[in-house]
Amino acid sequence: MTLFAHNGEIRIAFEDLGGEGGDPLLLIMGLGATRFWWPDGLVAELVGRGFHVVAYDQRDAGESTRLPDRRVGPPIKALLQREAPAYGVEDLTDDAIAVLDALGWKGAHLFGHSMGGLVAQRIAIRHPQRVLSLTTSAAVPSDGKGLSVLRYLRLACLPRFARLHYPETPQGNLDLAVAVARILAAPGRPVEERDVREFVEKEAAHEVASFRDAKAQSRQIGAKWHGGRLGEITAPTLVLHGERDPLLRVASARAIAAAVPGARLRLVPGVGHFLARDVWTTYADELRALADRAVG
Repeated sequence: MTLFAHNGEIRIAFEDLGGEGGDPLLLIMGLGATRFWWPDGLVAELVGRGFHVVAYDQRDAGESTRLPDRRVGPPIKALLQREAPAYGVEDLTDDAIAVLDALGWKGAHLFGHSMGGLVAQRIAIRHPQRVLSLTTSAAVPSDGKGLSVLRYLRLACLPRFARLHYPETPQGNLDLAVAVARILAAPGRPVEERDVREFVEKEAAHEVASFRDAKAQSRQIGAKWHGGRLGEITAPTLVLHGERDPLLRVASARAIAAAVPGARLRLVPGVGHFLARDVWTTYADELRALADRAVG
């Protein structure tokens, strides 16, 4: 069931995924994706390890508020612009805190994937008293800005996204999701319809779709950060990264781990950018161990 939090006039959609009474865990998904891209199997692993799991849609995605369009061009151009197209990253962090407030959670463990990992880093900087632990997965370091971020990207991957054109029909949405997942998967790791069908069917039930609104993605990725640096993070931190990530270089994970005091780096062999089923157990175990260390 969709619930809503409010950050001023912005409405943020979130969903309780189970495990009530467990350790609070907030999931933050990446660029252009809805909360439905968190696999049921991974959520079940997390619940099984004692977490109370909640996921939300960032602004400009899913059932959360869409901002008025501004002429910012494609996402890669928005990344390099100096001025924020619609809002700042501080606003994105405050959206997450609005969800915690709506839940009545004084603090939570954060698990952010891809751009969600970047936002999670910045939540830990801006709202340290609300973050029990921080896990980033397949993310770039929040200290990177503009052109400096490009050194972490595998640029050969980007034209493949630009060539994705599918009709806005149920089958077209499924075909698009499969195509995106295949680009993000580790080379040689096949992705089938069954691997993404659950995401698409949930989105259809809520009348939303991921990766359809390039302007919204441009506003998300173009949001600028004016806050502190990674060295200010005090929460126990885990940095996860697939060694065969086709989108982000391993150097991005190493940079995060080097900058955050006491951070633990876990590079996972054979894993790409897509949250495939073969990482669910490993990632859930790692989050449980981190949470136990945070409590200790």
